[in-house]
Amino acid sequence: MRSTSTSTSTTVTATEIVLPGKVEPEGLELRTHELPAPGKGQVVLRMEATGVCFAEQQMRRGKYYDQPPFPFVPGYDLVGTVTAVGPESDAALVGRRFAAITKVGAWASHLLVDAADLMPIPDGIDAAAAETVIVNGVTAWQMLNRTAKVRTGQTIVVLGANGGVGSTLVQLAAHAGVTVIGTASPRHHDTLRRLGVAPVDYHDPDMYARIREIAPDGVDAVFDHVGGAAIEDSWQLLRRGGTLVSYGTAASKNEEGNSQLPVLKLFARLNAWNAMPNGKSAHFYNLWGGKRRCQKTWQQRMTEDFTQVLRLVADGSLTPQIAAKFSLADTVEALRLAESRTVAGKVVIVPEM
Repeated sequence: MRSTSTSTSTTVTATEIVLPGKVEPEGLELRTHELPAPGKGQVVLRMEATGVCFAEQQMRRGKYYDQPPFPFVPGYDLVGTVTAVGPESDAALVGRRFAAITKVGAWASHLLVDAADLMPIPDGIDAAAAETVIVNGVTAWQMLNRTAKVRTGQTIVVLGANGGVGSTLVQLAAHAGVTVIGTASPRHHDTLRRLGVAPVDYHDPDMYARIREIAPDGVDAVFDHVGGAAIEDSWQLLRRGGTLVSYGTAASKNEEGNSQLPVLKLFARLNAWNAMPNGKSAHFYNLWGGKRRCQKTWQQRMTEDFTQVLRLVADGSLTPQIAAKFSLADTVEALRLAESRTVAGKVVIVPEM
């Protein structure tokens, strides 16, 4: 990216959604303020689409592993257009569309983003469609290809196959010639069948027995965002040489107490399994893994994998699953719907409807 000392900035009034503390969705606050001029290496990004992921649902409860102290502006990722650049940022970025992974801050009409974190969006891809496959798409791609290294002809289980990550993961797997067993509420089973997935009701107390009936010889990988005690059942589904990929602790979402304790307990269990001579492996997927060691390498990997996902969107191999769209002013309703567990795909937030 070409560097220049030129900066372009005008006064921008940003509209933001603030999470003031542990509140119900109705407790979100809307505020406006003058956005500071972009600093060295920064740009102003005008939001075109952001969304609700499971992280914000945990943050609302103070349960996300490393969330900032209240109050703060949530929003894990977004698609937007650069409207201004700060010193030592390329002025040619102005007017171009990018995606960015922010962890927090994206529920805003405008925000400051480091230019180094921008990932280009090709022409012809809708902003809302691209939004659904930033964190969800990169997470699914990396878990399937980098962590579990699933191969054509293998069989996997995806818990929560109707969710933002799950609905992307099952499509990527099916495109790669992988047999997929997916858990979801019965209302989503027809959709999963259309995607080539063998659905199992996750309300069924014998859910794991139903999965074993479909794959009596075991499976090659299980992707588990639930955690908790039932992760033992996920581990037992694996055949020799199989891989468990854990990427969340949804089971503890409503529990009181230390937000880090469920994750630390999960780490201990996964490490204990890896110490056993049973031919299986267990991993905890962390989107941010490696960023502290080398931010440049981490960002290059993010951009590379996001580009792979967007290519599949562009050629029709991957269909972004948009559950619903809401305006930024209606984020309360967006969060409420996302938490209802009734939707398939991702709830997207746009500036206006």
